[in-house]
Amino acid sequence: MEFSLCSLDGAMPVEITVDEDNGRYMIRKSDSSGEFFNTPVEMVEWIRANFTPDDFCSPAEFKEMMESLSQFG
Repeated sequence: MEFSLCSLDGAMPVEITVDEDNGRYMIRKSDSSGEFFNTPVEMVEWIRANFTPDDFCSPAEFKEMMESLSQFG
């Protein structure tokens, strides 16, 4: 599962990857830095703590992504 969201604070989109088959859970932020996680639950918790719908060009896309990720916690 991959998501690419237009961010208001940078030219690059925020990219979120959930690859359960290979155990890859990562976020590439709009400043091109990244975050890596051991579990999807850790990643979802980090997203909730660090992003809000208002950080993105389309708050609705962020909410849809969070609904998709809700299966992980």
